[in-house]
Amino acid sequence: MALPKTRTSRANTHAGRSQWKAQAVDLATVTTPEGETVRVPQQLAQAVRKGYVKL
Repeated sequence: MALPKTRTSRANTHAGRSQWKAQAVDLATVTTPEGETVRVPQQLAQAVRKGYVKL
């Protein structure tokens, strides 16, 4: 596993964390094999289309 070469100061660590923001997931409109139309995260779209994931 990769390790940092030098220690990051507490101030720099906290400053970096304070700028982090979560982003909303992009939803895709998908038709299931049963003919239902649903909105799911893009990563699950193909699995829902094929019927692997039931919603």
